[in-house]
Amino acid sequence: MYHLIFVVKIKNNMRVCILGGGLSSLTLAKSLVNQKICVDVLYSKKSYSINKTRTIGISKSNIEFFNEKIINIEKIIYKLKKIEIYSDNLKKQKLINFENKSDYLFSIVKNYKLQEILEKNLFNNKYFRKINLKKKINYSKDYDLVFNTDYNHPITKKYFNKKIEKKYNSVAYTTVIKHDKISNKIAVQIFTKNGPLAFLPISEYETSVVYSIDNYVKSDKEIKNLIYNYNLKYNLKKINKIYSFELKGLSLRSYFHKNILAFGDLLHRIHPLAGQGFNMTIRDIKILNDIIQNKIDFGLPLDSTSTIEFEKNQKHKNYLFSTGIDLIHEFFNLERKTKNDFLSKSIQYFNKTPGINKIFTKIADRGLLF
Repeated sequence: MYHLIFVVKIKNNMRVCILGGGLSSLTLAKSLVNQKICVDVLYSKKSYSINKTRTIGISKSNIEFFNEKIINIEKIIYKLKKIEIYSDNLKKQKLINFENKSDYLFSIVKNYKLQEILEKNLFNNKYFRKINLKKKINYSKDYDLVFNTDYNHPITKKYFNKKIEKKYNSVAYTTVIKHDKISNKIAVQIFTKNGPLAFLPISEYETSVVYSIDNYVKSDKEIKNLIYNYNLKYNLKKINKIYSFELKGLSLRSYFHKNILAFGDLLHRIHPLAGQGFNMTIRDIKILNDIIQNKIDFGLPLDSTSTIEFEKNQKHKNYLFSTGIDLIHEFFNLERKTKNDFLSKSIQYFNKTPGINKIFTKIADRGLLF
């Protein structure tokens, strides 16, 4: 007796679009095409302009996820083993340090390098299309899901205008310094009288600098002088062109409208002092991947239930994490204004408590521990 077995393969016709062409957009697009979902990225040419001094820090767990689920970026990252925190009020005394003696702690990558590797891979992927923003689109009918990363898109003004905003009254200055070769594996954060200053190594010869300065705009000459004054270990050869942008905090009250989900910096924007902005986006992608994969596994469509589930999973976590970063900023801002070293000394003492350093390191690596 012969038995006929019919194997039916359900074709995946899922199609989504992403508004905006920045790093969050491209990273999300790559994670989705890896799940064999058709992705259209709608962009304007302006959204692709990028400054070559910008860098991002990515935690160890997020690097592992990136390499496994998105794209391998080992060749363009620079791994660091330690973060040292200083304060003007205690001069050259360390307040606290985070380190992983057996492995790296987090990595630094140049924004434009990451964007280049994502674009190169996506533009050769059969599931990916790049579409000019001027094309007329019916977002509710043409796509199963829409991800909006574009702060200036009409959809943003229409559906995502309710938000909690915070003006830091600060300007962030970024540059890359060139110096003599050293073993450059330690990131340094200094809470200065002007605002937080970070030295983020990107090679043995180069270090990225991010200086968030309060209240008023300074000239390039003033910024360079401040970098020279706070430089603790580098024999400087050159300070590259300095770029600047205003700092604002943002958290949306509602993450979605029907099948449209806000994403990336449009969803949450935090102070760069802890280097956690892009890490939050990667954690969002992890959750979104799980939600979408469950839909695929059970043969369910991608629709507004996905956006609802994402908000339910992530909204409270993102809000608490963003609030925590703000509290750190306000903590050191208060100390700077009072010109008192009591707060810095309290941190030094607190850091000696057994297990505290490990907890903070885990939170920085994985986000909230729940």
